[in-house]
Amino acid sequence: MALPFLFEFWAMEHQLPPGGDWRSWVILGGRGAGKTRAGAEWVRSAVEGGLPLEPGRCRRLALVGETYDQVRDVMIFGDSGVLACSPPDRRPVWKAGERRLVWPNGAEAQAFSASDPEALRGPQFDGAWVDELGKWKRAQETWDQLQFALRLGDDPKVCVTTTPRNVGVLKALLEAPSTVRTHAPTEANRANLAASFLEEVRARYAGTRMGRQELDGVLLADAEGALWTGAMLERARVAAAPDLDRIVVALDPSVTAGGDECGIVVVGACVQGPPEDWRAYVLADQTVSGLGPAGWARAAIAAMDEFGAERLVAEVNQGGALVEQVVRQVDPLVPYRAVRAARGKVARAEPVAALYEQGRVKHLPGLTELEEQMCQMTAQGFDGSGSPDRVDALVWALHELIVGPALTYRRPRVRVL
Repeated sequence: MALPFLFEFWAMEHQLPPGGDWRSWVILGGRGAGKTRAGAEWVRSAVEGGLPLEPGRCRRLALVGETYDQVRDVMIFGDSGVLACSPPDRRPVWKAGERRLVWPNGAEAQAFSASDPEALRGPQFDGAWVDELGKWKRAQETWDQLQFALRLGDDPKVCVTTTPRNVGVLKALLEAPSTVRTHAPTEANRANLAASFLEEVRARYAGTRMGRQELDGVLLADAEGALWTGAMLERARVAAAPDLDRIVVALDPSVTAGGDECGIVVVGACVQGPPEDWRAYVLADQTVSGLGPAGWARAAIAAMDEFGAERLVAEVNQGGALVEQVVRQVDPLVPYRAVRAARGKVARAEPVAALYEQGRVKHLPGLTELEEQMCQMTAQGFDGSGSPDRVDALVWALHELIVGPALTYRRPRVRVL
């Protein structure tokens, strides 16, 4: 009878608090990864003693959610909430009028809403459970007030359960030296989830930034001053492309044998009517790494064959004529155009980013790594590690299909007398 309530016996690794000296434990996870259960069990472990009436290490806790309703319906009364997790002889009583849980041993937990941070002024606690910090509209204010309230006992701690969001308060918390974290994707908890749910969400969101965040539980950060943001790319998402007038493969080659990534991106476009009506569709990212010139040349030609591309566009700043020679060893008749960068990466990327702002470029599924690299491209340069080879290839493709032809289209015609 007691085994279901012995959480340490059957909990998953990410649901158990790490050892060592820490103040904040952040549990990052996808939807349904078991974060709520972990938070509720942590509260139990904090307030319960060896016997039902014996005190635990915490006597006064704060339960903070997005709203009071969320605290009550999810953190307290939910299927994985405190009441559902507690054995009958240790189950607390909910006092709705006081928004307070009271345990048989006298420990208490008070509910707070993140929309009312001022309510945390005055009370004091020796522990707290914070749920879905990444969703709070007044996150920084509420988090700051909670820190001032955690002043009881010898070592007040806070457990944070959240799906990752690119918000400042969460990023700063994760960077703090007193913070530890555990992480799990949705599928880590598949034994407790409907198979049809997993099948459906994976079919819809696998390979997207939303899937990486909501299912894999990965914090996807936009660099400060990024030319592309996660929100912009989510708006660009489509399930499929229409009939396309042109398709090209763009190549940002690596000339070192077995070295860097070689960006290979496939883009198509509808170019009927005036340039403002043209639309582009990023079809695939076929980037390869660890291959020598012959390897990336074969991969680029294979991408052309797969998507029926009419031209291979290759940057030749590093390889010069060698790039074309290597490509033609694979396919002597390939339609090929060499491009050479006369301006920096940011200057080339800015007109392409403008197309995204205008809603004129769409993304098909499966471009996660390209999109992550795009969100690290800023007005000051690339904020990631290495070189943005995928972004370079994307930029060359869109210059070929949209930016360059549009300039030619608008160029005034000179009448010869």
